[in-house]
Amino acid sequence: MFAVALTFGTGATDVASFTRLGNVFASVMTGNLVLLGLAAARLSGALAAHVLVAFAGYVAGVAAGSRLIPAGKIPEGVHHSVPRVLLAELVLLGGFTAGWELTGGAPHGGDQLVLAAVAATAMGMQSAAARGLSARVSTTYLTNTLTMVVAALVQPGSRRVQWREATQLLALAGGAAVGGVLLVTVPAALPAIPLAALILVIGAIAASGLPPLPRLP
Repeated sequence: MFAVALTFGTGATDVASFTRLGNVFASVMTGNLVLLGLAAARLSGALAAHVLVAFAGYVAGVAAGSRLIPAGKIPEGVHHSVPRVLLAELVLLGGFTAGWELTGGAPHGGDQLVLAAVAATAMGMQSAAARGLSARVSTTYLTNTLTMVVAALVQPGSRRVQWREATQLLALAGGAAVGGVLLVTVPAALPAIPLAALILVIGAIAASGLPPLPRLP
């Protein structure tokens, strides 16, 4: 449930990033690498700058979050460090929301770069936090999830498709669809989707009996 909710927010975040922050993704770094190659072919310094800023933000988010998530096998359940990482992501998304509102949902120039960096850093933190979920799923890059679903459907004797994998794919598309609708109708409300999803997950984890949410240093 946690991963599905976070993935829904990811879909909306990528819609905001790709349509309003320089045609780059906040979470799909392999896609951004393709765009970097396109920027080189077109000699587009603007696209390259947006890609590199998003890429650097994502890497920074993963690095910061991974400092708190242990390597190796995660015990069953949710690791106790996950709330701290998600809380840091919440702060970043709060900053992103503030910047989005101040620019009227249509940032330009340097504002685009700043917001792209913040959004990508938040998604990097979320990717790191996902490592602390016992299922070890991804909530930001789902090509491998799609591969596993298709393989399970067509290979004789293969394992059954896990409902969570299929639901995550639907959640990503659903979050993007809702984000797209809001972008056209009420663009100021778009950041509410990832914020609400993240708050829901943090609240659910806190209510599940884990230790209280730790304070940020």
